[in-house]
Amino acid sequence: MQVSKEEILHIAKLANLNLKEEEVAKYMENLEEILNFANVVNKAPIQGLEETIAINEAYNVFRKDEIIQTIEREELLQNAPEQQEGMFKIPKVIN
Repeated sequence: MQVSKEEILHIAKLANLNLKEEEVAKYMENLEEILNFANVVNKAPIQGLEETIAINEAYNVFRKDEIIQTIEREELLQNAPEQQEGMFKIPKVIN
């Protein structure tokens, strides 16, 4: 599908893009390729095909959120180089 320079400039204006003159030809070529591919997809035979949502039957498996204590806080804090008020104390990384 052919795209004119005026159409590219109009689209660029709508998208608030400042295109250089040498960029317009590249954008025209890219948009024509996209539109040609869209035409190929639109012409694909779909008669007799069922709708699909995904390529496999996978689904989300949800579990109930439960709070469980696996390691005691004191045991974890033994690995901390420094601690303060029951938490790891780390060096400041931003000003």
